[in-house]
Amino acid sequence: NKRPMASIRNLKKVVKNISGELFADCVLLRLTEQADRTKVEELMRDIATMYAEFVARINHTEKGSEALFYKKLRKEFTDTVNRIHEELIKA
Repeated sequence: NKRPMASIRNLKKVVKNISGELFADCVLLRLTEQADRTKVEELMRDIATMYAEFVARINHTEKGSEALFYKKLRKEFTDTVNRIHEELIKA
């Protein structure tokens, strides 16, 4: 019974680490002043929101269809990270 809890904990760590790396990239961009400051700050808010939303979703797993729930969550997280990353490159 420890396996699902460990998986949830690991998934939260992945969300935290990726969100942290994206946020750190934004901070560096702001410091270099080579990017649109308003856009970078908007992306920082998006990253904070993304982190909070995905952790909340992980905490409230749909019982009975966990595999499908996590597959969908991982895809949506990956899509969101890719979108933010692309916007960060353009900023």
